[in-house]
Amino acid sequence: MTTKGGRTNTMPKSARDKIKEQQAAARARERRKRLATYVTTGVVAVAAVGAGWWYAAMNSRSEEAASQLAPVSIQPDGSVVMAKAGVTAPVVDIYEDFQCPACKELERVSGATFKNLALEGKVKVVYHPITIFSQEPTRSNSMRAANAARCVADGKQWMAFHDLLFRNQPSETEPGFTPDQLKQWGKEAGVTSPGFDACVTQEKNREAQAAYSKKILDEQKIQHTPTVKLNGTEIDNGVLFSPRQLRDEITGAAK
Repeated sequence: MTTKGGRTNTMPKSARDKIKEQQAAARARERRKRLATYVTTGVVAVAAVGAGWWYAAMNSRSEEAASQLAPVSIQPDGSVVMAKAGVTAPVVDIYEDFQCPACKELERVSGATFKNLALEGKVKVVYHPITIFSQEPTRSNSMRAANAARCVADGKQWMAFHDLLFRNQPSETEPGFTPDQLKQWGKEAGVTSPGFDACVTQEKNREAQAAYSKKILDEQKIQHTPTVKLNGTEIDNGVLFSPRQLRDEITGAAK
């Protein structure tokens, strides 16, 4: 049999078709084999990624805050101590700015861990609200919030107000923490300090806040917020934002 190209094909048509079918079947088997290999590899890869995600999720899962707090006492310099009676070590110092987005995230992720450990009598926590920003409007936002926090005399009320400030943190690009907002959040936090509204409106603690911030920034060499130190040594961010690791590191320091 002569083909169109002038070549002679001596193989019967039925035989040719049979060979083609066999070749096609072989190619199909090879495709299925490759697909099975890809799928198996994919399952392994997904499992590995899933395991990594699960591990990360378990470490970053926030604790449930207890219904109570360890005693909270406001210090003359504006810092705030949270610890059970007689607990003096280990000490965790939290340097935070109410306008700092990372500080807000730290409070969201690990705030309950600090509170729970203090209630369990396993740590003394010292909050240092400072103003680290130098540009506007963030500096004025921070100063108004920190001034208002200094207007609260009761420790438990201060903590409630502290948490509300972070929860309602304004954008870094817009004026916020207005006097009216701060006074409203004071009411929501149950603040009963005499003269709270006037203290907020008149920013009576502004100079004290500025002086304290400068002192802390200089003495502790704070370059960023949040900065959290355990017995004077800064805690790595990878630990700081992983509640389980954070708990382990703090409780380990107590041994």
